[in-house]
Amino acid sequence: MDITPNVINVIQSALQEDIGYGDITTSLLIPEGNKSKAHFIANERFVLAGLPFALKVFYILDPSIVSKIYCRDGTRVKKGDVITEISGRTHNILKGERVSLNILQRLSGIATLTSIYIEKIEGLKAKIVDTRKTTPCLRFMEKYAVRVGGGYNHRFGLFDGILIKDNHIKAAGSIQKAVKAAKKGHHLLRIEVEVKNLRELREAIEAGGDIIMLDNMTVQEMKEAVKIAGGKALLEASGNIKPENVRAIAETGVDLISVGALTHSSSAVDIGLKIVE
Repeated sequence: MDITPNVINVIQSALQEDIGYGDITTSLLIPEGNKSKAHFIANERFVLAGLPFALKVFYILDPSIVSKIYCRDGTRVKKGDVITEISGRTHNILKGERVSLNILQRLSGIATLTSIYIEKIEGLKAKIVDTRKTTPCLRFMEKYAVRVGGGYNHRFGLFDGILIKDNHIKAAGSIQKAVKAAKKGHHLLRIEVEVKNLRELREAIEAGGDIIMLDNMTVQEMKEAVKIAGGKALLEASGNIKPENVRAIAETGVDLISVGALTHSSSAVDIGLKIVE
């Protein structure tokens, strides 16, 4: 996969943060020219995601490092599985170990949590989408992990989608005024409007919103919202979405279910890097 310059810069910054003026321990204990082979090993079951970024860490440190991949992103690995093998100078393997693992563990955690939500709504039309609630500067990688887990990406940032939220509505004066201004200023992008009750839903539909975000509505309110919309706009459920209630929400007939927890509350999985020779 193509890794953007911005992501490469993030990885380089992470390496600089960790290595600083140099790896004191490794430089004292390991001869400069020493070479090793190491394995990434899964210490639990999870959905693998982020391997290209994890390996990029080592390639940045040393382009001569060689990798042998046994499991690709999207693989459901189990405890004890060898994910990949890297070979090269021991100094560079050890320098990149923690940054590489941090990335791989974090992204695999996101993919794994996403897959849980996907399994919960199997057979229903709703799509699980992410949000902008990501770790600063890691959005590209974290949204990639959501896709690996079977989910879909919402807008990437403020620049590629129109989403009129409560503060926009307050500042603009009303839903009608906000949607009208958006339509006047931009004719290419779909307009999404956040609403918190059925009255606002009707107003947003009448104003011409293309997608309506149902913010923290009950399951019963969502069912009613689907009837009111009648296909005139896509409906997105948002707020307090959990694995325990996501299927009931999907069964209301909404089109999208946005889950901030995919990226802000997922737990890193357990992966180790072990030198084997």
